[in-house]
Order: sequence, then structure tokens, then C-alpha cells
Amino acid sequence: MHRFCSNLIVLITHNRVLNVQNLQAVNRPTTLENEIDSEIKKHAISILTSIFGYNEFRTGQFEIIKNVITKQDSLVIMPTGGGKSLCYQIPALMLDGFALIVSPLISLMKDQVDQLRINGVKAACYNSAMTKEEQFNVMQECKQGRIKLLYVSPERLMSDFFLSWLKQMPISFVAVDEAHCISQWGHDFRPEYRLIGQLKAWLGTIPIMGLTATADEVTRNDIITKLALQNPLVSISSFDRPNIRYVVVDKNKPIDQLIRLIKQQQGKHGIVYCGSRKKTEEIAGKLSEKGISADFYHAGLELEKRFAVQEAFQRDDLQVVVATVAFGMGINKSNVRFVVHYDIPRNIESYYQETGRAGRDGVNAEAILFYEPRDIVWLRQVVEEKPDDIKPIEKHKLNAMAAFAESLTCRRVVLLNYFGENRQEPCGNCDICLSPPKKYDGLVDAQKVLSAIYKTGQRFGLNYISEILRGEATSRNRERGHDKLTVFGIGKTESDEHWLSVMRQLIHQGYIVQNPFSSFAMQLTEASRPILRAEQQLFLAKPRLAIETINSKTKFNKKDASQNQYDDRSVSYDKALFAKLKHMRKKIADEQGCAPYMILNDKTLIEISHIMPTTLNELRQISGIGDSKLSLYGDLLISQIKKHLSR
Repeated sequence: MHRFCSNLIVLITHNRVLNVQNLQAVNRPTTLENEIDSEIKKHAISILTSIFGYNEFRTGQFEIIKNVITKQDSLVIMPTGGGKSLCYQIPALMLDGFALIVSPLISLMKDQVDQLRINGVKAACYNSAMTKEEQFNVMQECKQGRIKLLYVSPERLMSDFFLSWLKQMPISFVAVDEAHCISQWGHDFRPEYRLIGQLKAWLGTIPIMGLTATADEVTRNDIITKLALQNPLVSISSFDRPNIRYVVVDKNKPIDQLIRLIKQQQGKHGIVYCGSRKKTEEIAGKLSEKGISADFYHAGLELEKRFAVQEAFQRDDLQVVVATVAFGMGINKSNVRFVVHYDIPRNIESYYQETGRAGRDGVNAEAILFYEPRDIVWLRQVVEEKPDDIKPIEKHKLNAMAAFAESLTCRRVVLLNYFGENRQEPCGNCDICLSPPKKYDGLVDAQKVLSAIYKTGQRFGLNYISEILRGEATSRNRERGHDKLTVFGIGKTESDEHWLSVMRQLIHQGYIVQNPFSSFAMQLTEASRPILRAEQQLFLAKPRLAIETINSKTKFNKKDASQNQYDDRSVSYDKALFAKLKHMRKKIADEQGCAPYMILNDKTLIEISHIMPTTLNELRQISGIGDSKLSLYGDLLISQIKKHLSR
């Protein structure tokens, strides 16, 4: 098999016709080109089907694979759950030697290696968590041709010893995962990632592939420069994740909102992102007090604690992880059903990356953002402290994130257009589309708020002004004499949530500013004068405080059973069987010491629960079941299905 591909590559190199970018410019491919293309595709699909259990490639995957086979550099921009791994795993199995995969986290390497081994693929990792003997054994296996994919951390990769060893090894190509970490405009991470660009000079003509879920044009160009990619194929897949519902809610008593949301999820697994380490610990504690299985994760924890939390979450022994951005890239878990941003991220790239941890298997998932305008004000202060050369970019990214949160148009349209994917049609699966904001004549409410701010000296924040409007007598407003003001209690018929929403909207629309140098006190702008004088109309949106969860009626469309498309709302499935299969999967995973989703993901179990195959041949047609998994788990699955049908 590998010799066949090597001969193809020689032929391609001599004829110089199968580079993907060159092919795009050719109007009439020759017969030889078609034959070569057909043979590569036939070989790739046989691996896709027999090992990974899928029948066809997603859009763009084969072009990327062919580019690697023809020894060309690549930059792959593909959303989380979009099939990036297959873009390097399949060519690694087609080519001689072994592929070197640069991966940022030890836990992520382990998960990917475990999954590959379950699928019957010879894979290994080389990292600091291994003993010297284990490292030596892996190097020997590579030398003897028994490994097809070797995962390595950037620190180990760039050591003099490892680089010297690599020069003697038959490396087919290098794949750099999470390549945005290399860019100066990308996410902050580890300095060793910047050194990976030296590989091109060190290893010579070996092709390099960069892969990431998010990168705007500036970041893409920066990655190409930093990795020294030569005339690369730049493949940009759709950023759309139609199975994720995007929801933004006003942040009001957020811990209560969070507890209600998690209880609505009925035991499904999720991640809660927070802006500080301290907050992750506080929130995890409050969730635990309410009987929710939760723990916290941040970079300040001991390695053993971090590993224990991640392992418990991966194995479905922990429902919720409350974490900083340190938790994410190492999460290969496919059945995360919700991601909550307790605090707003600093840019849309981070938001997209983190929400992308949900629904990797294609089944319905939710991304909920708690939004408070003063968070943006504080983040703008942080940006002002950045170096002058990156400050404009950081400001632009933060403003885009604020615009997304404050948008009254389809969330997905805003998100996709940010990444340059032109989209006008509303998605029908975000809070704006499903429940358009209801407007009302808000002029009188606005006048009450503006008057209260003015009469209290423009020195107080949202909560204090809400107290004044509702006539809530407290020691602090009595001491200041504000309980004697004419505005005291003029809004007592409305709730605290109502007045906070009105004030936030007035901030959004420029009638009020929050002074970051005076405890975020609200102050009037010139634009507020016509409102106070009733010289213009003003319509406001009713507050959005409730969190609407997705329809729990999950369905499956047999026609789209490939990994290409998945719609879990088109045909019903047997939920009782699904629950039994999940229980069986957990038992097998515990016995094998791996995460349940590595055995079979939720999408595959849903399809089984819909079709209910009763023979191994029927089971083999299910998406996600390759030869190895059929051999390992086929009889157990069929037995469980037959037992369920005979009940």
C-alpha cells in the first residue's frame, strides 16, 4: 500500500500536475491526472471507511489530503468538530514513514492516540509525562516502522536531541495542530510554538501542515510566515456549526441563572468559562452546594489536580467544569452539550474556539453568553495597557466581540461575517431568530433613568440607580438623602431586572457612558438631552433574562448518515435504547480505562437507536463504526439491541 503511494508521488512530482492549486487553474485535466486523482481518492476512501467508519469525505477534506500526498504545504482552517484530524491521519496511513503531529497538551495527545489505537491505528506520543524507558521504546518503534503517527509537544520537538534524531527518521510530513498559537495576533499560549517555524530549515523539503479552528486573514498570513510555508494550499472550511444554538442573556444574578440553566440540562455535560481563577473556584463551590457535580480548572492548579479534573470530565464522571481559558485545547470530548461564558471573552476568535467545544459529534448543543456592558468597559482598560503595535488590533477584536453580544440581528450571521463568510439569511437557531426582541415605547422609562442619574450627581452605578428608581430604602441612600429625591420610587412598579436592562440599552445606544475611573459610575452624554426633553421617540427591547434551552426532541436523518451532514431533528429515535447503549458504553470505557466517547460517540449511538440493526452487516453501515470497532463491540451492541427489542 505504502509503496504504491510512493510511486504515485514520484510520478506526480515529475509531471508537476497534481498540486491542488495548480489543478484549480487547469481547465482540461489529462487522462493521467484523472487516473492518479482517482487512485489517490480510492485509497483514501478505503481507509476512511475501513478504519474510521465513514463513507465519504466532507467538503475540502480530500483536497487537503491530496495536497499532503503530493508533498505540498498546507494551512487548514476548519471548525472544531469539522474533521481536521482526518486531514492528517489519513495521509499518514497512506505514506511511507511516520507523520509528526505537534500537539499542545499531553492530555490531548493521549486522547487522540487512544482513539486511534481503538480504531486499529499504530500511533504513539512522546512527551515529558513518559519515563525515559517509554520514550526510548517509542523511538525504537518509529525507527522500526511500527508507528504511523507520532504526537509530540512543542517543547520536546524543539530540543536539540529530538531534532537531531528526527533528521535520521523517515518523516512523511509534519502537522502543527492549534497553529493559531504561533501567530502574534493569535491566542496567548507558549513561546515554544514560535520556534516551530525553524522546522522548515532543519528538515528540508518535508511538507508542513498548519491546522486551526479559527484564524482571520491577518492571523492566517502570520501563520504562513511563522511556519515558513511555501506556496501553501489554504483551505478554509465553513465556520458554521449549525447544531450549536447561540444565546446571549443579560447578566443579572448570574449564579442563579447558571444554576437554573445547568439543572435544565438534566445531567448533560458542559463547560463554564470564567475570567479569573478565583471566580472558577467560587462558582464551582456554589454549584456543588446545589448538588451539581462540578469542579474547577485553571493554570494555577497542581498538575495532578488538573489531570484529575480533566480525566473525570472526559470519562463522564463529572458533569460540569468551571474553568479559565486554560481549559479547552486539551478537550477532545465529543459529547459536551453546553458551553457557558460567565464572562465575555476578549475576542470572537476565543469565543468561537471555546463554544466549539460543544457538540463536536454534530448533536444539538448550546452556547450561552452572560453579558454585562461594564465587562467590556473594563476590558477596554486592559487593552489600553497593551503595547502600541498590537493595541489597534486588540481594540478592533474587542469591539467586534461587544457588537456580537449587543446585536439585535441573527447571532450566526454576525459570527460568520466576522470570519469573512458572507451570510445574510438568518439561521433559525439562535436566541434572536427563535425569539426576536419585543420592542416597546421606552421614552418615559429612559427619562426616569436619566433623571435619577442626574439628580444623584452622576456618581453611581447601575445597581444603585435601580435601588433609587424602585424606592428601595437602604442605609447608603438614606445617608446621602437620596430617599428624599423626587425620583425615589418613580419606577417601583418594575423589577430590578427591568431597570438594569433599560440602563444597559441606554449605554448601548450612547445616551449613557460608564466612567471606568470612577467605579463605572453612569454619566449622561449630549445625546441624552433630546430624550429628557421628549424631543424624539425611543423604542427599547424588553429584557432577555430567561435562557431557552434547545428542543430536547433529538432526531436523526438516515439519508445523511455519513460524517458529511448530520441533522438530529429530522427523525425520532428510541431514547430508552439510547440510554441503555450509553450505560453499556460507560461500562466498556471504565473497563478499558478510556473516555466513553472514544468507544462510540453520541451521534453513532443515536443512529443505532434509530435504525436498530440486528446483524453485524447492518451495524457496519452505521456512521462511525469501522472494522476495528465492529470487531471489538459489534456482538455486544447486537446483543443489547435484540434484548431491547424483545422486552
